[in-house]
Amino acid sequence: MALESLGKFLIIIGVVLISVGALLMMFGKLPWIGRLPGDIVIRKEGVTIYIPLVTMLLLSLVLTIFFNLIGRK
Repeated sequence: MALESLGKFLIIIGVVLISVGALLMMFGKLPWIGRLPGDIVIRKEGVTIYIPLVTMLLLSLVLTIFFNLIGRK
């Protein structure tokens, strides 16, 4: 029983890592990610401060839904 649950856990971790890797690859190709309305960019002389508020909220929502769907039995 313990090895069976360990196997399921390792499979879930693998799926999560593959999903995160795919999302990171996809974000490089989606120009609107990180440039949504509500994201703050402050540019001054030689300094740029970037605060992706809306992008973080959207990512949090997507990950919450994803993990809730995986966590259901």
